[in-house]
Amino acid sequence: MKKKIRSLFLSGPAGKLEALWEEPEGARGDWSGLVCHPHPLYGGTLHNKVVHHTARALQELGLPVLRFNFRGAGRSQGRHDQGCGEQDDVRAALAYLENQRPGAGIVLAGFSFGAGVGLRVGCGNAPVRALIGVGLPANNDDLSYLAACPKPKLFVQGSHDQFGGRESVEAVVQKAAAPKKLVFIEGADHFFNGHLPELRRAIQENFPLH
Repeated sequence: MKKKIRSLFLSGPAGKLEALWEEPEGARGDWSGLVCHPHPLYGGTLHNKVVHHTARALQELGLPVLRFNFRGAGRSQGRHDQGCGEQDDVRAALAYLENQRPGAGIVLAGFSFGAGVGLRVGCGNAPVRALIGVGLPANNDDLSYLAACPKPKLFVQGSHDQFGGRESVEAVVQKAAAPKKLVFIEGADHFFNGHLPELRRAIQENFPLH
């Protein structure tokens, strides 16, 4: 897949945020994507393999995609803020997308910590029209806000996810507002080791864009 790749820095509330913009050849003009990475205190960055494959799935659907590092991760300025200030980082990334592609709908995807933080912001952001949660950290995170979020939502989870067990995830999704869909990747752990192609297919086959 041919694409334009550009490294850049976004203006964030705690300083500059390192980011990567990838635009496939012949990209759609009506949608763009944002993908949020897992917990930075455990090595999570925009280069995480699950983040990469989630972004690639969207790119193969024709969407240009922005990935960025939360404050304190990689070359982003600032310090980790336990998921509070990171919500403002997500807002800064969304503002960049709105400025770059005014009027385009945004698909916001997040993996693990990035899902917990990103989806919370996406639910209340008008240009975000669809949400993808990968590896929901449902065992410990409060995801109850999804019950009041009527935007289309796709959740993709490994059946052996050690941070989001099947029962915990099913309980979260059951309470989440419609429309919604939950897909389990059988045999996959939290990081989808050995199952990344299945993750991409799950996103592409279950999240049609109109």
